[in-house]
Amino acid sequence: MVEHGAWLSIGAYVFLSLVKLIIGYSTNSEALIADGLNNSTDIILSIAILIGIKISKRPADANHMYGHSKAESIASLLASFIMVSVGLNIMWNSFQHIFNSTGTAAPDTIAAWIAVFCAGVMYAVYSFNRKLAMDTNSQAIHAAAKDNLSDVWVSIGAAIGILGAQFNMSWLDPLAALVVGFMICRTAWTIFRESSHVLTDGFDEAELPQYIETIMLINGVRAVDDVKARSNGSEIFVDVVIHVDPNMDIVKCHDICNNIEKIMLERHHVSNVHIHIEPDTDKKLVLTS
Repeated sequence: MVEHGAWLSIGAYVFLSLVKLIIGYSTNSEALIADGLNNSTDIILSIAILIGIKISKRPADANHMYGHSKAESIASLLASFIMVSVGLNIMWNSFQHIFNSTGTAAPDTIAAWIAVFCAGVMYAVYSFNRKLAMDTNSQAIHAAAKDNLSDVWVSIGAAIGILGAQFNMSWLDPLAALVVGFMICRTAWTIFRESSHVLTDGFDEAELPQYIETIMLINGVRAVDDVKARSNGSEIFVDVVIHVDPNMDIVKCHDICNNIEKIMLERHHVSNVHIHIEPDTDKKLVLTS
């Protein structure tokens, strides 16, 4: 399912970049050309995501005992570097054209309608990938969906700039291209920040109280202490210390651990829970995070 989302993005970007570049050069629209180059970088991003998804599906081996799920994050990280280089280049070229736009003929209005059409196509791709990311908890597809949505706004901005250039404001078209370049860099920064956060074992601490609440529902758990979590690609790993009756036998403790693993998977999609059991010698129950 995740691969379908990556292939859909690749196909859409190939089609849209060709249309935008052909129409952009034929109508002399800087904004549409910049938008087409933006989609060209998106092809690279989508290919990187697809490669990362394929690698992440490999089973655990002797060198990667926790699997290869972080390949998705690495692919997104590398793609962000490519995106920012293209975005900065577009911004520089657009900045130069703004001061050299005097006497330049305004682009044909067909360029604006092409941009609007492409925005509609990309919104459909965004809707598909957003739902897919929610269903599969794939960080790579989530990054792709974010990029899809930014492309929608980029195309709308390009259309506004092209239409504005029709009213003897030739600087609006390159200005729109400048905004496109900025949006590319902004999206690249967002993808870089989220990918690096995952690769450095970052995690949203707001999720931890929910994990504690769920584990405390298990019969036999007296207290929960020292909860930690990290993302491994689309998977979540949790380490937790629980306190139980010190007189409880090992079979009952094992059943409690199985129940915790089951309910965490069902409610929070946590694929791996490492549980450390401590005897509860304090009569006062403690709930900490």
